[in-house]
Amino acid sequence: MAWGAIATWRMAHDGVVEAMRLLAEKGEAGDAVETLIKTVEDYPYYKSVGFGGLPNAEGILEMDAAFMHGDTFEIGAVAGITDVKNPISVARKLSQDKFNSFRVGEGATKYSMLEGFERKSMLTERAHKIWEKRLIEIHENNLNPYDGHDTVGAITLDQMGTLTAGTSSSGLFMKKPGRVGDSPLSGSGFYVDSEIGGATATGLGEDLMKGCLSYEIVRLMGEGFTPQAACDKAVYEFHDKLTARYGKAGAFSLIAMNTKGEWGVATNVEFTFSVGNDQQEPQIFIADMGANHTTNIQPITQEWLEAYEKRIKAPIE
Repeated sequence: MAWGAIATWRMAHDGVVEAMRLLAEKGEAGDAVETLIKTVEDYPYYKSVGFGGLPNAEGILEMDAAFMHGDTFEIGAVAGITDVKNPISVARKLSQDKFNSFRVGEGATKYSMLEGFERKSMLTERAHKIWEKRLIEIHENNLNPYDGHDTVGAITLDQMGTLTAGTSSSGLFMKKPGRVGDSPLSGSGFYVDSEIGGATATGLGEDLMKGCLSYEIVRLMGEGFTPQAACDKAVYEFHDKLTARYGKAGAFSLIAMNTKGEWGVATNVEFTFSVGNDQQEPQIFIADMGANHTTNIQPITQEWLEAYEKRIKAPIE
């Protein structure tokens, strides 16, 4: 059986490597996707997910996450959860509940406490400094407060043919309290069907929610499109439609994988992702929007990787 893993952004690569190790040892897709995303949530220098994520306008770090099982269509999700170490694990646990499987705000946080999930102050000193600096910049330069909304979204395929999907995000930096994006919403932030394939999204949630692109990509794969063709068709046609009707389209990028471990990506911005399967070692690629509704995809360079590592760890002045 084919197997593999794909996830959004460079930040997911270490998680993809660990997920691939589990899958190579005939581990379950659900364990692999949870492990992959926990790796991102735990790393303090990724400022859009988990520990070290950037807070809302009031300085509170609210996190969103979701998990979906492609065999059963079980979905669990949390939105606006606070002070819990791994939101993806809470979402996965909720997927096992027939009722009340999507919890928000205080209800999500209380559920995590009652179920014994590890509590942790997720707002780091570094993230708080970034927040304070942004407040000053907004006040002095009359800037748009919103800056950054990178979700880790992942799809895993195990050797038993099961596909799972997961997402985790601290959402839009400087968002209003209670704001929720696409990441925990089925069909928008993620969708997976073990008989077809899966897709997840990252970008501006307010615009991604207008198109339900994750579901659309899976639907197209079910009609016979390859993952790449499905991504190109869904993303670029909606980009054009949204631009024509709404006047503009925010940033969005989507990834997909099918039951053969084949993968696809489409984006309207410069976008990195990590992917591996039984035929290909995990590798980081960079993509952007090409001509004629196609996607340009190239491996990253060592120079790019070194600049990235330097940038995310640069001191906050």
